[in-house]
Formats: sequence, C-alpha cells, structure tokens
Amino acid sequence: MIRARAEDWYRIRPQSDGITWIDEPHIQEFYRCNIWHVRGRDRDMLVDSGMGVLSLREWVPLVSERPLDAVASHTHFDHIGCHHEFPCRLCHAAEAEILAHANRDNTLAGQYVTDDIFHQLPPEPYQSATYTVKGAPATRILQDGDVIDLGDRHFEVIHTPGHSPGGIALWEAATGVLISGDIVYDGPLIEGTTDEEAAQYIASMQRLLDLPARVVHGGHFPSYSGERHREIITAWLKEKGA
Repeated sequence: MIRARAEDWYRIRPQSDGITWIDEPHIQEFYRCNIWHVRGRDRDMLVDSGMGVLSLREWVPLVSERPLDAVASHTHFDHIGCHHEFPCRLCHAAEAEILAHANRDNTLAGQYVTDDIFHQLPPEPYQSATYTVKGAPATRILQDGDVIDLGDRHFEVIHTPGHSPGGIALWEAATGVLISGDIVYDGPLIEGTTDEEAAQYIASMQRLLDLPARVVHGGHFPSYSGERHREIITAWLKEKGA
C-alpha cells in the first residue's frame, strides 16, 4: 500500500463558533476520529487527538499556539493517540487508568488496527502490527457535571456510558454546541455488548435528546444540526423499544 506524505496526514477545516475540525483523511471514514479544536479567550480546548501515528503538535501548529486542555471523549486508540503531547490532559474517572497505561488491548488497537483501516499508510516507520498508544496520565480527572472553563466559554461534562465506560459529551449551553464523542454521531453507532451497557446507552441517549442542541460535532462523520440530532436519537430509541 502507498504511504502518505507527513505533510498531508492531517486535514484542517474551520467551522462556526470558533471550532476547527481536524482529521486524518488517509484513515477509512468509519475508523477516522474527529479532532475538535475550540478557541477560548483564556485558553483553548482540544477534544480527542487522533491515532497518534504522526505528531499533532508538529504538523498542526494551531494546537500549540496557546494554553490548551486536551480532553479525551473516551480512550479508544483512535481518540487519544497524541494526548501524551499535551501537558494538560483531561479524562473521565472511569477511563483514567487506560489513559495513563494505554496499550494495544485496553485501547482496542489490537482488535481493530490493520493496514485495511487506511486508504494510504502513515509514513515510515509506522507498522500496524506494532502500533500502540503511548500512555499519559490525566492531569485533571473529570466527573459528570464538571465544567471546562475557557474564560469566555464553558463546557459542561456529561457522562455518557454505553459505548465505553468513561465516555463523555461536552455541552455549551450558551451556544447550543454539543461535542458528543462516540455515543452519538450521524453514522453506524458502536454499542456495548452487555445488558448493563445496553441500559447505559439508552439512558445516555435519552439524556442527550433533552438538550436543545443547535449543532452537534460527533466523534466520527460530519457534524449535523440539532434537528438531525433529535431525529437520530428518536429513531434509535424507537428501534430499542425505549
């Protein structure tokens, strides 16, 4: 398979509300994490950090211009690969151990990472067989209801288990912006396998349905409107008989 050039690995697209969409276009869309950069008055916020096959700080200068909180929506390999590059790392308590001691198993890399998830491979010396995430302990442990304060912007932490134990969404009530992680996006959703996870997923979806979201930035696939958000969740809940 062809290898991509390092300078082409990341794609950067400004959105509304001072938010920038960063992603890795050479990864197949289903596995391609959305990285969200949010500009604040006093500091910025980065939600997720991609696979970590190339340095985010080196190739995306936007993320190193100002003080920044690097938040993990959850700790699957495609979302925390570059968290170790940032001095301020935030993670829900339920997955803090994984962020600190990430490996191929606990981040699901061993289960999913093969050459087949790429359109073009990362530059050498990357090898799928030995890929892993570098552990980096959280500097702030998050709980439901906590607030991430950027000075002029305030994002409430909403614990959303069901996809993963420590999954979170971030809600900015003043603007109606929801950064939803992997609990909901406009594409095939990945649910847990146990009865407990199924119940948690339903509760998380019901909670997010009640938010007056104007725009939703998910962990995968393009962003969408609040109207579409309510359509997705309503249809999902109906399918589950909830």
